[in-house]
Amino acid sequence: MLSPGFAARALCVLLFVLATPALAADRHQELLDALLENGSITQEQHDELSEEEERKAEEESAKRDSADLPPVGAGPDDEVDERVNEEIARAVERVLEREFPIKGSYGSKGFRLETRDGNWQTNLQWRFQFRLTHPYTGDPRQVANFNSSQERTSFDARRLRMKIGGHGYRPWLKYYFEIDLQPLRDADDSSARSSARVIDWRVDIAKFEKIALRLGQWKIDYNRERVDSSGRQQFVERSIVNRIFTIDRQVGVSLRGRLFAGTPADLRYYAGIFNGEGRGTSNDDNELMYVGRIQWNFLGRDLALRQTDVERTEKPTGSLAFGAAQTRSRCTRWSSSGCGNLDGFAAPGAANLRQFETRQAVQELAFKWQGFSFQQEWHWKRVEDKAMNTENDLYGFYAQSGYFFHELFEVVPEELELAFRYAFVREPNATSRNRSNERQEFTLGANWFFWGHNNKITADWSYLTLDDDVLRRDVFDHRFRLQWDISF
Repeated sequence: MLSPGFAARALCVLLFVLATPALAADRHQELLDALLENGSITQEQHDELSEEEERKAEEESAKRDSADLPPVGAGPDDEVDERVNEEIARAVERVLEREFPIKGSYGSKGFRLETRDGNWQTNLQWRFQFRLTHPYTGDPRQVANFNSSQERTSFDARRLRMKIGGHGYRPWLKYYFEIDLQPLRDADDSSARSSARVIDWRVDIAKFEKIALRLGQWKIDYNRERVDSSGRQQFVERSIVNRIFTIDRQVGVSLRGRLFAGTPADLRYYAGIFNGEGRGTSNDDNELMYVGRIQWNFLGRDLALRQTDVERTEKPTGSLAFGAAQTRSRCTRWSSSGCGNLDGFAAPGAANLRQFETRQAVQELAFKWQGFSFQQEWHWKRVEDKAMNTENDLYGFYAQSGYFFHELFEVVPEELELAFRYAFVREPNATSRNRSNERQEFTLGANWFFWGHNNKITADWSYLTLDDDVLRRDVFDHRFRLQWDISF
């Protein structure tokens, strides 16, 4: 192990050697003896450096003898002295690298510190999204939202995140935290809405690929669009489908694994039990949320949960997935803010916390190959109001695709991706659950990748429509968004 203060002392040795005027080959041992005498290095380190230099000198002599070259001492003094300095510096560097237990680096997950035995690792990353929107910051859902008085142009720090992840004790005991440093809020919201919050915290026991256990709070493995990180999106934001059908973050446990990897039967499965009350809350009754997902990688290759094919997937890779969820609680929808309710469903009182029973299902298809990407989801959701004895069915669909046209035409910059998305939602009307609202989204997008998803600019333009079955009105409008997403 590294002796106390050795790293600092070794650095001093290296600086001393480099700063000293050119040394003759026969004086380097005197330097090591002096460093030992004044306590800058230990006897063990002195012996190791001496042996290393002797070995190097013998190798150099053998090379010169085989090439019939003159001995080291026969060359110009400056060349001899330079070789001596370089060899001593290399020896000190090798000892320092070998004995110091921690190494640092930087990669796609940010700054990394890890032990040389590989059993401990921590990654730290900061993420920042700066967004311009006009005329809506979100998705207009009611006729009143399409009114010109609701329009605004806004600059937003949409997400300011700190991510900490890695493993401890063994590489298969993994952990992850994510902190939202300043959640976005409207001007009339309480400042408490912008307080920092822990949105993800989880531990994975993943020694075996076929079966693993996760516990904590995270975006539940239900559908691809939501589980895809907001920093790995193809457009500025997720589709209009997301708000209605996402299960979002929950607290609980989940079994997951991969079976028949690399074969045509390649499968990923997920089965979990959760509180069902959303992010950062304990359960307020005996009811739980049950969620399952099965993903078939039909080409025998796993498809990562991230949008676009900026990596230029070499071989065609696709997945077909199905998911289902069921719970009974006071919630009819969930978000990163926690438990909430859809338009037309009022929050129940404290005496009726189990008012809504929710069942939902999703079908999903995704594919990537050489710059082309496609993904699609179909959603169904039934909300049964136990107090009112009513049932409401909700439907949603989206499909999106993107391509790096540089793969076809070299004149197109390889950093540029163009994309299109269509989405549809049918949901109960806010004033009458017996009537429906139908909304559509048509979005064109463009991405410029400076360094993959970790540094990119995204622009998209949407045509948004609403068919209100109560007011018998069709309204529409346009929306433009521009965003810089960068991770450090």
